[in-house]
Amino acid sequence: MFTLPAGLSRGYVPAALLFNSPLYGVFLIACFAVFWSLRRFRLPRALFLVVASYGFYFYGTLDTAREQNQNPPLGAIGWSFLCLGVIFVGSTIDFWIGKRLAKEERPRARKALLLVSIVYYLGVLSIFKYFNFAADSFVSLANSVGMHVSRQHIHIVLPFGISFFTFETMSYTIDVYRRELEPAQKYLDYLLFVAFFPHLVAGPIVRPRQMLPQLASEPKWDANEHAQGLWLIAGGLLKKIVIGDFLAQNLVKRVFDNPERFSNLETLVAVYAYAIQIYADFSGYTDVAIGSAHLFGYELPKNFDQPYKAQNLQDFWHRWHISLSTWLRDYLYIPLGGSKKGSLMTYRNLMITMVLGGLWHGASWNFVIWGALHGVALAATRMWQRRRGTTGGEAKPSSPLARAFNVFCTFQYVCFAWIFFKASDLEHAKLVIEQIVSHPTWGTANLSPRVLAVLAGALVIHFFPKDWVLRARDTFVRAPAVVQGLALAGVALCLHAVAGAKAEPFVYGQF
Repeated sequence: MFTLPAGLSRGYVPAALLFNSPLYGVFLIACFAVFWSLRRFRLPRALFLVVASYGFYFYGTLDTAREQNQNPPLGAIGWSFLCLGVIFVGSTIDFWIGKRLAKEERPRARKALLLVSIVYYLGVLSIFKYFNFAADSFVSLANSVGMHVSRQHIHIVLPFGISFFTFETMSYTIDVYRRELEPAQKYLDYLLFVAFFPHLVAGPIVRPRQMLPQLASEPKWDANEHAQGLWLIAGGLLKKIVIGDFLAQNLVKRVFDNPERFSNLETLVAVYAYAIQIYADFSGYTDVAIGSAHLFGYELPKNFDQPYKAQNLQDFWHRWHISLSTWLRDYLYIPLGGSKKGSLMTYRNLMITMVLGGLWHGASWNFVIWGALHGVALAATRMWQRRRGTTGGEAKPSSPLARAFNVFCTFQYVCFAWIFFKASDLEHAKLVIEQIVSHPTWGTANLSPRVLAVLAGALVIHFFPKDWVLRARDTFVRAPAVVQGLALAGVALCLHAVAGAKAEPFVYGQF
């Protein structure tokens, strides 16, 4: 199983609560049954989902501390209550601030209220996510100059989902401050918006304007919507287990752990395999999250749109982790000035946005470089567009060959950047690159036919026309319940046949 050593900024998602674990299946079915049963008795279903989501989060944080063999100052249970309190207290503060912002007219008072919310969440994010990195860096720097500082064995366990719910809550107070959003009317609705378990761990990053209106109205039973949810859950698990986990276990992890043991060709193929793995893993998670929300009558935002079909890096970020890229655009890039203050300022804003986007993933120079690589490519894309007098959505190549060439080049660049994202540190990233470019060796002993078949099949499926997938989904939704059940049973058997002994964590759960 993929784990990270204690002391690193990357976190850990407990196996017991992974979307691909049996326990989550039991939890989801139980919540579904209780949620729709409460409708008959006119009991507050929002309250039930808040309690279920808090229980989900508490158990996950508790399991995280235990699995990492950490001993937080408050103990594992106390630490879990503290992490849960971070969400509850922050949600309560923001609900109150939202109400006050809607009524307050004094500019200074409104800015002060907004600052309270932002400082709270940025403070929480900094302490939990960057304390270990800062402490280790300080000790290393001090020792390098002969101060002989000892690193006490204090390791802060990263609460899963912290990067996602902090962005969601900050968008709420910022939108209310801008008067682009009316504040939530019901306390329970806001608590549920923040903690709703399908998107709590790894997104998608849900905007309040997307979710709060849905929570304000009573969800209605819709068999077609539930069928769409089951379709997404089944498809997401297939992506995760059949493609993502298989490539991770049989090639990617082994190569990135010890790249010097593999040939140039094997290392290069492993980089491509990681590009497919992280897409199958993260988009699979998103599909399960959106599908789970559908079962309760709620709709979460789309997060992926065949990203490796992108014509350039700008197009890539319109297709990859859409909820994050649009958040960074609306709350960082545009407030910095966007593209309205001249070319140089535009390029600067793109670099700042992408470097901070890299740091959002964790306190690591690898993430900084990954973000900078994308920032440079986005700036170069914008420069090229301005010289040609075009924008991102205009003047696309009319020739199929030219479009294919653009897609190929964009994919190569994205894969190169993934090396820094995946490698545990800069030294490992350097080893991977050196292994690819130096002393060509073409050994294929570690490229089994099954690995190559899964990799090729995943690439082919990724480039399927979107209409094909929609038709398949609609066919499933319209099918009789018996046929749907048989199809889902077939998926379950397939997953059981290929799944490992222990569920693999989702890649983005660590952020």
